[in-house]
Amino acid sequence: MDDNVQWRVGLDAEVTFGNGGDLRVRDFRLDIPRADIDDDELADLFIRHLGLLMVDKVHISGKRRIREPHKGSRRTTEEGAWHAPKGASGVRAIDLSHPIRDGMITYPGLPGPVIGEHLTRQDSRAGYAPGTEFSIGRISMVANTGTYVDSPFHRFAEGVDLAALPLDRLTDLDGVVVRVTGASARAIDRPALLPHDVAGRAVLIHTGWDRHFGTERYGVGHPYLTRDAAAWLAEQGAALVGIDSVNIDDTADGTRPAHTTLLAAGVPIVEHLRGLDALPPSGFRFHAVPPPVVGMGSFPVRAYALCGPADGEA
Repeated sequence: MDDNVQWRVGLDAEVTFGNGGDLRVRDFRLDIPRADIDDDELADLFIRHLGLLMVDKVHISGKRRIREPHKGSRRTTEEGAWHAPKGASGVRAIDLSHPIRDGMITYPGLPGPVIGEHLTRQDSRAGYAPGTEFSIGRISMVANTGTYVDSPFHRFAEGVDLAALPLDRLTDLDGVVVRVTGASARAIDRPALLPHDVAGRAVLIHTGWDRHFGTERYGVGHPYLTRDAAAWLAEQGAALVGIDSVNIDDTADGTRPAHTTLLAAGVPIVEHLRGLDALPPSGFRFHAVPPPVVGMGSFPVRAYALCGPADGEA
């Protein structure tokens, strides 16, 4: 086959969306990279070309190859990487972490933190000049408390721990939000991700499930990422993946495919985010850094985003 020959395809397609509704097209023309493309690859190209969000399924029919020069496919256009100029006014810091409080439950079945004092202010007075006092706090908690990051060591004994996790996978990352709020299905599959450019980015999955945080509902029937979706994110080179749900995996699946796939690829996972509705779709910087604890795989973070001025602000 002549590698210089360009091909297009004509197709009919039926698209169903995760939040309801459908789209049907007839005799749609699309550039293809080679003549032997299969229907799954063609569906992916179709979604990305049109920038379709919250796609559930695509059914391709009436496919026919057309030997002709490419006309130019539409690529998803998102804002480029944004950096806060030094000294600039109007930069917004958006907190994406749940506060940690004494006794709070993050993950059902795990104990809440115990927060107290190692040295009270009153007892400290004996060691300082009159009028000078300090408090030294104490906290006992499991690592998976509040909003936390998972390093590869969380899943794999040979994986890097918190201390070895590169800072460039946790801080000052160009961010993109994948919004799936209102979806009828719990599973977040690859089609929902395809319109987004995720390479080198913090990919934050906005499900809206954080509204249940601190209630019994939070741990029941939560949204999660499928094995295929996690594999696509790893293949595309996502720098970090976060979600505002109790777990990035379906907790009924003991193999934990999303954790396994992403952490095997060295992609950190941030779970129990909140407030993703306050972020723009892209054009923000994401930060989520834990302390560098040797021999530990997970730990709470202060996750936050830096954004430019909101619409209407100077």
